[in-house]
Amino acid sequence: MPAKTLDILFHDTLRDIYYAERKILKALPKMARAAQSEDLRAAFEHHREETEGQIERLQQVFDLIGKPARGKTCDAIEGILSEGEEIMESFKDSQSLDAGLVSSGQAVEHYEMARYGTLAAWAREMGQMQAAELLQQTLAEEENADKSLTKLAKSAINLAAQKNAA
Repeated sequence: MPAKTLDILFHDTLRDIYYAERKILKALPKMARAAQSEDLRAAFEHHREETEGQIERLQQVFDLIGKPARGKTCDAIEGILSEGEEIMESFKDSQSLDAGLVSSGQAVEHYEMARYGTLAAWAREMGQMQAAELLQQTLAEEENADKSLTKLAKSAINLAAQKNAA
């Protein structure tokens, strides 16, 4: 049995996030359609465009390490997206829907930030500086998406959900 090295773990985790990004790419249009707030809809649409670029960067990282760009089932993202689907179904006629969509979006972003931060650190450790740079670029986009969702939630969405609860 071959040794379980950091480069094997890196490749395995890269396959995980590649699968996750492709699933997220399919989920974002559903989230955008479900959003009641035009600003939230626009945020999801913008992040869909970013996600396409992130998938391209992941493909570049696969090329850099000499491996085919193939995903492996990511149970974590499957669960996060499933919870988002439940929120969209359960709250579809509610003023709280957008608050739930923000929550679901942030759960996705936080998972991605954890993965990209780890992958970038591992790439640097292995001397894969070009890969680290690509992964760091995506990490910055994920952090910005998270901040954007927080700003939307604090500026209007959570307030609207709470007003209608009273």
